[in-house]
Amino acid sequence: MRNIIVENLNGLPVFEHRVEIVERKGKGHPDSICDSIMERISVALSEEYRQKFGKVLHHNIDKGLLVAGQVERKFGGGYVKKPMKLYIGDRATFEAEGIKIPVEEIAIQAAKGWIKDNLRFVDSENDLRYFSELSPSSEELSGIFLRSGALLRANDTSAAVGYAPLTKTELIVLRTEKYLNSSDFKERFPETGEDVKVMGYRVGKELNLTVAMPLISKFINSEDDYFAKKDEIIEDIGNFLSDFDAMEKIDVELNTLDVRGKGLGGTYLSVLGTSAEDADSGEVGRGNRINGVISLNRPMGTEAAAGKNPVSHVGKIYNFLTHKIADEIYTNVTGIKEVYVWLCSQIGSPIDEPKVASVQVVLKKGVSLESVSDGIKEVTDRELSRIGEFCEELIEGKYPVC
Repeated sequence: MRNIIVENLNGLPVFEHRVEIVERKGKGHPDSICDSIMERISVALSEEYRQKFGKVLHHNIDKGLLVAGQVERKFGGGYVKKPMKLYIGDRATFEAEGIKIPVEEIAIQAAKGWIKDNLRFVDSENDLRYFSELSPSSEELSGIFLRSGALLRANDTSAAVGYAPLTKTELIVLRTEKYLNSSDFKERFPETGEDVKVMGYRVGKELNLTVAMPLISKFINSEDDYFAKKDEIIEDIGNFLSDFDAMEKIDVELNTLDVRGKGLGGTYLSVLGTSAEDADSGEVGRGNRINGVISLNRPMGTEAAAGKNPVSHVGKIYNFLTHKIADEIYTNVTGIKEVYVWLCSQIGSPIDEPKVASVQVVLKKGVSLESVSDGIKEVTDRELSRIGEFCEELIEGKYPVC
């Protein structure tokens, strides 16, 4: 029997709090770049291991640092003076059964592939320098992958928390960034970069969004041209937000550091579309949670899911699974306003048997904990029993890390 504990959570659902704060970092943000690249490397290594050995071997590519470069900006153009630097760590299996695996080559090619697929103005060959700090895994952790059994044992003692549903604030912040980085928006506004950041704070039913999004210098001829295009973009965002009726009022501000009359010093211009070109470095684990937002009103775990192996590292598996279980409970068990799921592992124990699975619920008026407990436990137990199938989906990269 799995240790599943259900309890009532006293208090209001988050959307009924007077104040709510939510952040979203777009795919061109340096932190998001690090998370996404390390995850792409894990997926590539997992595929290589399975092709050669029929299973995923030990790796944790969850340490990454993107060091900002240097550029020269000017209206109508600009160039890279000093490339960005990408450091890739931490551990991987370089050899098994007498067969060597080109880990570093796979990692760098995966990184370059992600850059080509996602950052339109970054030359993956010339605008970055790649440094591998990957080393062979320890014998004890590698040995977990050689043991028999359909499911592996946890290679860490760790905990994670997920919740459902997303609040209206979280959804608006998430969808706004995705809209600004959508192919349709970029086609209509090619002068906008991918480094989009949306910060939302809600007071009652009034929402304020602060958006940061650079304009690409080669498309901007002058300061007047910059502010004219900025006004067009603000109007377009306003039209997009008008479809959300959950709020009584939504205000949006774009690039609030801008100052007319300051020329280059008063405009948010970019050569490459990411602040990593010269203003901001990035690191794994500092970006969005795996549900796409950074929500300050919610509990958050300390583990970064990006790049961890998808078959034994609970820092990855439980990060995703807690949100999935929460979604399943909210969808399938009636009478719940909000649900939080906590999973805690013990190193060496089977991943489908967490030390504890704790489910906390905010119930609708008139609903008792006893009336929903059995249903909650049934859903939680079912999802844990399917963890092998879930790990298969993680191996294939079906769940984005940010």
